[in-house]
Amino acid sequence: MITIQVPDAAGKIIRQLNTHGFEAYAVGGCVRDSLLLRVPKDWDITTSAKPEQVKEIFARTVDTGILHGTVTVLMEHEAYEVTTYRIDGEYEDGRHPKSVEFTGNLLEDLKRRDFTINAMAYSERDGLVDAFGGVRDLEAGIIRCVGNPMDRFNEDALRILRAIRFSAQLGFEIERETSKAISAIAPNMEKVSKERIAVELTKLLLSDYPEKMSAVFESGIAPYVSRHFNTAKTGLFQLEKLKMLPSSKHVRWSGLLRFLDPKEAAGILKELKLDNDTVDQVKILSELWKNEIPASKPEIRKVMSRINAPLIDDLLNFQSVFLDGSYLEQLKTVRQYAGEIIDDGDCICLKDMAVTGRDLIQAGVKPGPQMGEILEALLNQVLKNPEHNSREYLLNYSKDLF
Repeated sequence: MITIQVPDAAGKIIRQLNTHGFEAYAVGGCVRDSLLLRVPKDWDITTSAKPEQVKEIFARTVDTGILHGTVTVLMEHEAYEVTTYRIDGEYEDGRHPKSVEFTGNLLEDLKRRDFTINAMAYSERDGLVDAFGGVRDLEAGIIRCVGNPMDRFNEDALRILRAIRFSAQLGFEIERETSKAISAIAPNMEKVSKERIAVELTKLLLSDYPEKMSAVFESGIAPYVSRHFNTAKTGLFQLEKLKMLPSSKHVRWSGLLRFLDPKEAAGILKELKLDNDTVDQVKILSELWKNEIPASKPEIRKVMSRINAPLIDDLLNFQSVFLDGSYLEQLKTVRQYAGEIIDDGDCICLKDMAVTGRDLIQAGVKPGPQMGEILEALLNQVLKNPEHNSREYLLNYSKDLF
């Protein structure tokens, strides 16, 4: 008999529901991850108790999704979602059921779920409930829809990307009929919000198998992800190298979009409604990564002046993965010098310069374009010679500029 170590608080919730005459199980991703010997992020519980009955049993609850049967139970400083067994009504928008019907049958609840590996339930009392071959597919390394894959993807088009994302996170293959249904239902991706698409694609890129992104293009999904996303297929060259990059959002997205024009890369991310910081960082990395940096501190400071200090490490890591030849030896020196520049506190941007625009006004410079040109000239001087970053030196130097 398969046993799973359920957290004390989650086990207590299940036992209290049982004591009051209701069925209750840990369900979904926590069961899957436990069987894979991974640490689950969340423990969700499914039960035959109606939401109002759950609220009567537990003293501290929050109505997080009560219309769909979900009540959050607060237990031992943790929050656990407890959801009533349900049958989903018709999916009219390709994303959400028009209505839900509560049921007392666990199998009815499990068969509405997306993939066999996510359709298992467990309790200490009853053991593992696996009606759709989830354990078999875990052992075989397969992503398979519960029931008819065309039905599952027609119900919720986001499941298309979830299938690919799970294959990337787990290193699994997508079962043949499930894969065929993905290509057939691909146009339904237009019904999915860009924010939800971006979340799935980002999880895919941050996974241990980011090269699985190729399935987004090979299955025909890419044109429906966003207007210009299909152009990102140029990044499929050396896609397996993405896993060599740090697992951070802006770096992995930069790896995928690195062959695009920086404005084009930023445009795709804006279409997907990613945050502005990520968009800006990707734009910078995609602009600079091909340019070999001379092993010269003034040149390195010049590059660093164009980007935020932490981004220099990302840029050098990026180059170490995607550039080759003699530059890799040079890159070791560049990395060493960059570290020394940071440790020495060298000025690499206007805000760290010893002279400000106010100082120049007091020295007789009128506000306007000339002021910006002088500040830029002073910064260039400091980038070449960091020892010149003193108020006295820079004010004297500026006299020849106006």
